[in-house]
Amino acid sequence: MTIDVTDATFELEVLDRSFDIPVVVDLWAEWCGPCRTLGPILERVVDETEGQVALVKIDVDTNPRAAATFQVQSIPAVYALRDGKIADSFIGALPEAKVREFVARLAPTATPADQLVAGGDEASLRSALELQPDHAGAVLGLAELLAERGDGDEALALLARLPESAESRRVAALARVGPESDSDPSSRLDSLLDLVKEDDAARQEFVDLLELLGPEDPRTPQYRRALAARLY
Repeated sequence: MTIDVTDATFELEVLDRSFDIPVVVDLWAEWCGPCRTLGPILERVVDETEGQVALVKIDVDTNPRAAATFQVQSIPAVYALRDGKIADSFIGALPEAKVREFVARLAPTATPADQLVAGGDEASLRSALELQPDHAGAVLGLAELLAERGDGDEALALLARLPESAESRRVAALARVGPESDSDPSSRLDSLLDLVKEDDAARQEFVDLLELLGPEDPRTPQYRRALAARLY
């Protein structure tokens, strides 16, 4: 599956995801003929990896901030990211054979830790961390399980093993707020607003609840503006 990435979703869909699997970024535009030739080839070849490699598309005309990250001079331009860093790239519409070589270099070989993480249960995740203490999938998966059952302190200690990301911030917020955060937080946010300026704990809880709401929830920007008004 190909995902259309915007300036707003770049961090989550490209940078954060690249810590789990390699992400191929196709920089293109509607007016670019070679882009329309290359796009279907990329989609077909990446689909054949059966989820081992992700493909995202960025329209450089409508998402200038994301495009500027790669300092693109011409399109089509294709970049592969792994662990938040560029691992490979090419410019122009390569033939399918060359595209296959490019993607083949990225497809990871599953490690024993990866295989354990695929199990998803607590025992498997803990075993994966014994093999690879900083395995991002194992850390995030186990931390979320712990947070959901109320073991927030252990969850936060685990998350300290990873660089901060959108996903780690969400799980950390869940660990601090607790499993009761699954209910509608609006009333709690309203009650915290008058406390956020003077009370550090209230301010942290408010920010954590917004993190759990997520950027797509229409209430998030409203409450962020309300928070800013109280603080400044």
